[in-house]
Amino acid sequence: MDSNKTETAELDSWDQQDDPGPGDSSQTSEIDDQFSHLNVNAKPFVPNVNAPAFVPTFGNFNSSAASNCTEIGDSGDKNNTNSASVAPSNNVEMRDEDSNVLTDPDPPPDQGEPMATQENGPNTSEEMEEEEEEVEVAKAAPPPKKIVEEDSDEDKEPIREHVNVIFIGHVDAGKSTIGGHLMYLTGQVDKRTLEKYEREAREKNRESWYLSWALDTNQEERDKGKTVEVGRANFETDKKHFTILDAPGHQSFVPNMIGGAAQADLAVLVISARKGEFETGFERRGQTREHAMLAKTAGVKHLVVLINKMDDPTVEWNEKRYRECEEKLVPFLKKVGFNPKKDIFFIPVSGITGANLKESAANTMCPWYTGPSFIDYIDALPSLKRQSEGPLIMPITDRYKDMGTIIMGKIESGMLQKGDSYFLMPNKAATEVLSILSDEEEKNSAGTGENVKLKVRGVEEEDVVPGFVLCSTVNSCHSCKIFDAQIVILEYKSIICAGYGAVLHIHYAVEEVQIKTLLALVDKKTGAKSKQRPRFIKQDQVAIARLQTTGVVCMETFKEFPQMGRFTLRDEGKTIAIGKVLKLIE
Repeated sequence: MDSNKTETAELDSWDQQDDPGPGDSSQTSEIDDQFSHLNVNAKPFVPNVNAPAFVPTFGNFNSSAASNCTEIGDSGDKNNTNSASVAPSNNVEMRDEDSNVLTDPDPPPDQGEPMATQENGPNTSEEMEEEEEEVEVAKAAPPPKKIVEEDSDEDKEPIREHVNVIFIGHVDAGKSTIGGHLMYLTGQVDKRTLEKYEREAREKNRESWYLSWALDTNQEERDKGKTVEVGRANFETDKKHFTILDAPGHQSFVPNMIGGAAQADLAVLVISARKGEFETGFERRGQTREHAMLAKTAGVKHLVVLINKMDDPTVEWNEKRYRECEEKLVPFLKKVGFNPKKDIFFIPVSGITGANLKESAANTMCPWYTGPSFIDYIDALPSLKRQSEGPLIMPITDRYKDMGTIIMGKIESGMLQKGDSYFLMPNKAATEVLSILSDEEEKNSAGTGENVKLKVRGVEEEDVVPGFVLCSTVNSCHSCKIFDAQIVILEYKSIICAGYGAVLHIHYAVEEVQIKTLLALVDKKTGAKSKQRPRFIKQDQVAIARLQTTGVVCMETFKEFPQMGRFTLRDEGKTIAIGKVLKLIE
């Protein structure tokens, strides 16, 4: 009893099982006989790739279908004699004539003899029908996807060209008022918000300032009525996407205006037609002259002159006053470098009433002006030529901290991709772009000409300074401290010798600079260089000098990349000289 219990009891592990041994000798001999019949010298099976596809009939197989399959198979075999000749002679036939069923030509060794389809016909037919339905559904699925994609393409907004417009001019000329009214006319500011601004401005006895508050968001700017920092807003037309840059007009904030002008593609010079204000702004110490000259130095090629405040009681849309302002401005702008026929266009406007900003006022207020309105004119300007194919170059305008490091700038060249790594020059710090914001909309990429905000990883906010450049890791921008440049002395009472120090403004970088050596004088008319080195230079002279900055500055030669090769020298709150980089030394 104990032995039987032991035999029938369950084993705790496979190790306790006895070795069954070699087995019965009769079974071994049967296996040897079966292996002795194997043809080890048989040729390998070569499938017929041109054979017809196997189509099951599931019990509905008839003689005509069988004959068709046989004929197709015979024709396939005739076309492929090479593959048929190498096939093994003892293969199972494709068709069993006795049972009138199709069998597998080469069943796997572990399945034994093939089973007839009639035995499991009903179940197999249901499964195959389900599979066929799934295949049909899968084949029918792609067309709806294409329709959705086509609809999404149709729903996508057209790609508009990005144009950066800077409003410049003397203080109180009406730059912020025009910018705020443009935002209202284009739907960027609703009527309720403007009514709120108007109530608040009336409480401070500043009824005419309410439109400017759409751009002057700082409380200090609203209290004093003076723009301090470059305001930023945007609006769109059918063709273009415009970014408004509202530059400060006061003399104390000219450095901020220079930074804004470096971002601009188009400049709008706002002139006050009110008697006394135009003369004040256009005098030698007025900002009308300096702003126009700085805009040209920053690379702005086209200038729109808005003669504002035409509705003023001292003007009342008088054509004579309009022509007087135009005649005084054209010679000066021509001297600065603008072509009066191609680069300058005059429009009489009113920032308060919005006349000639979006809708033409030719039929009502000024029948003597038959030209386009301001928005219509800038929308019809030809497209700008940009370096979209080059390596990425994006000078940094500002930075701040908001759940990470945020940097701002305008893409001057190349494309920016989310998730890519770049260098932040001149420190050559590896930086990864985590997100891209263009006008508060997140994007996966940004192109040349766009003003963007980037959330980056790899640098801290304290390590980034305006004037740094985000650039490609393969072809990074240059940085140096000593360079040769051609400078033009604009306004300086005394002479300038080697050792003279000033403040250098190049793109968004601000750095102290010193003239190390005066190399040559340049003739304004012929462009010839003097053979002897000059001992000094004075106002209205052009010279080639070697300059040295206190820190490393990102720059390129004017010939290779003009946006990073032009600069301004300022001293004691005045613009002393303008220049362009000729050669990078060290």
